Amino acid sequence: MNQEEITALFDQQAANYDKQWQKMSAIHNGMYFFIESLVAKLPANAKIICVGAGTGKEIQFLAKRFPGWTFTVVEPSGAMLNICRDALAKQGMDSRCYFHEGYLNTLHSTDRHDVATCFNVSHFIVDIAKRTAFFAEIADTLKPSGLLIGSDLSFDIHAQNYQSALALWFSVMSDADISAENIEKMKNAYANDVAILPQHEILSLIERAGFDSATPFYQAGLIQAYFAKRK
Repeated sequence: MNQEEITALFDQQAANYDKQWQKMSAIHNGMYFFIESLVAKLPANAKIICVGAGTGKEIQFLAKRFPGWTFTVVEPSGAMLNICRDALAKQGMDSRCYFHEGYLNTLHSTDRHDVATCFNVSHFIVDIAKRTAFFAEIADTLKPSGLLIGSDLSFDIHAQNYQSALALWFSVMSDADISAENIEKMKNAYANDVAILPQHEILSLIERAGFDSATPFYQAGLIQAYFAKRK
């Protein structure tokens, strides 16, 4: 899928997105548990950029725990961004956010951030060179030694046990009341429109993009989370 198709897909899903994934929230809650320790020693006035922020769940989590932090919210789907903005406004957090509807390469800002988050985004970039360039763009938004925290679908799709892992993953989705229609769409996307890479390949391309010591810190099913510091 190209950028326009991905944006259109998330525009269509936006209204029911959080409800659809609610029963899978344990995956992200476990990741947030580790993230809180990763960022605990950052300045009280840290600047965070959230790339592909979706409905803003990670912003809500971080903004509650760190009331002095401010956020640059980057999301190409206008429908998703509106839900994100409304959710933050209801909690009185929107005044701490700058909202940008678009991709990172259309964000014309010289601000440098302490942390960049990017959850379940880069696997939509199938071309390795473009995916590496995407992480390089994120590096450019960070201060020296700024922290990248992200996650993506990850597995060795050529491994003998990949089909077993995939079957379990879709079974979990089915048990979480994700519709059979949406699961079939995801199966097709995984086969054709998503770049599921082994852990070491993701970490390697992040390091080629201008980061040091890319490190995995959490895995649940096919979701692998990692962190790295800008060089």
